[in-house]
Amino acid sequence: MQPTLKTISSKKLIGMKLAMSFADNKTGSLWQRFMPRRKEITNNLSSDLISMQIYPAGFDFSPQREFEKWATVEVSDLATVPDQMETFVLQEGLYAVFQYKGSSTDMRIFQYIFGEWLPTSAYQLDSRPHFEVLGDKYKNANPDSEEEIWIPVKPK
Repeated sequence: MQPTLKTISSKKLIGMKLAMSFADNKTGSLWQRFMPRRKEITNNLSSDLISMQIYPAGFDFSPQREFEKWATVEVSDLATVPDQMETFVLQEGLYAVFQYKGSSTDMRIFQYIFGEWLPTSAYQLDSRPHFEVLGDKYKNANPDSEEEIWIPVKPK
């Protein structure tokens, strides 16, 4: 599976975040809090949801290491933010975009990206947020689910 390389311009996001680790994964509770309230965000640019991860500098993907996970939508501006939600500006940059079909609980795609594709590519990880675009074909843990996985990269 080869990614498409895309340079994005900055994106304005509104949503909710939680600190978690892979060993103490709170993704389900984050989305359970966000989804009933997402309609309070009235200036969405699309119906897509964005699941974003912000890893601290030097993050080694060890199971106990904490990172920030966000449940967001892209918006036209940050003028109106619902109570208990926050804003984030995703900076422009180069991403490797993987079209993934399969269950969101199957971690083999990430093993492929970080264990096979990235080490043999002309790119290395960049220290910017990682995110997934969850569009109309996203069905969570369903094996027929489809999503885009965006990995920040820069030339080696």
